[in-house]
Amino acid sequence: MSDFPMYALSEEHQEIRKVVRAIATEKIAPFAAAVDEEARYPQEAADALLASDFHAPHVPEEYGGAGADALATVLVIEEVARVCVSSSLIPAVNKLGSLPVQISGSEELKATYLGALARGEGGFSYCLSEPDAGSDAGGMTTRAVRDGDHYVLNGVKRWITNAGESEYYTVMAVTDPAARTRGISAFVVEKSDEGVSFGAPEKKLGIKGSPTKEVYLDNVRIPAERMIGAEGTGFETAMRTLDHTRVTIAAQAVGVAQGALDYALEYAMERKQFGKSISEFQGLQFLLADMGMKVEAARQMTYAAAGRSERGDHDLTFFGAAAKCFASDVAMEVTTNAVQVLGGYGYTRDYPVERMMRDAKITQIYEGTNQVQRIVMARQLLAGVQAEI
Repeated sequence: MSDFPMYALSEEHQEIRKVVRAIATEKIAPFAAAVDEEARYPQEAADALLASDFHAPHVPEEYGGAGADALATVLVIEEVARVCVSSSLIPAVNKLGSLPVQISGSEELKATYLGALARGEGGFSYCLSEPDAGSDAGGMTTRAVRDGDHYVLNGVKRWITNAGESEYYTVMAVTDPAARTRGISAFVVEKSDEGVSFGAPEKKLGIKGSPTKEVYLDNVRIPAERMIGAEGTGFETAMRTLDHTRVTIAAQAVGVAQGALDYALEYAMERKQFGKSISEFQGLQFLLADMGMKVEAARQMTYAAAGRSERGDHDLTFFGAAAKCFASDVAMEVTTNAVQVLGGYGYTRDYPVERMMRDAKITQIYEGTNQVQRIVMARQLLAGVQAEI
């Protein structure tokens, strides 16, 4: 992507958007309301994404994947989130869960697990957070103890997206308690491993179609070859992963904001009050203008961050945090304003903007709260990262 022009999407990227938008409109959108209402996994979306090879587009071609670059992956997630945020978590979390293997794993791990993901043999989740270790991920207590040519894992992981649905899990665990973050290692755990179990699904405000559960590890014995990278490098791998995947959360935020804006515009042109379309009232026009302006600013920042993700630029940490933080704040504002445009109708579940507003909220929280993103950005600025832009 080093020769990717800054002023336009390539023809290939435009075609990807067109294809994914058609799939999302025809095969995902019709089920979005039911998925939310019934709090069920969006199987229709999972099937449609797998059939079109968009379920994990980031997997390199050498492992049987589509080989999509970071921008193409962002476009897939954005277009799916435009109609159903729960469904967009399928490609997003498959990248989040498997990227540690792609970044730091042995060639054998990559061939085994990236290959299985690409073939659709199971999704990939990411197990970093714990009941007492959220923003302070370094405070985790899940242990992995070496026993011959195996490791034995014990602990609880919390807020795990698509837990129970995914077949594979990247699990961060402490191998050297005295070393704090330098004593954390990463492992691949399989759903079928003895001692792996799951808690009840969380009852959430939004993204109800994506199960969020605790993952319990009770004397889970796995081969030492399933360690991702060297012992003690898990936390570094986890943070490097988030630099890249925060861009996918920004894409979700842009997608849901665009979906809400689309619906608000259509409604404003059709709804009549005081004898004319409400779109003719200047107050509403200003509201819509701000919504459109901010969505586009968030989109451009997200695409710029995707370019840095693909190239591995030195300022990716800043841009990933900035795109995620800005786009998610925009998503919350735009979806809330879309509800306002619809008035009383927007407050009911008969219209999609209410769901979009609830779904948008999580983008300000997961993969690092926006308060944490601001800490990350400030540290980057103070380290002089912007001076080199």
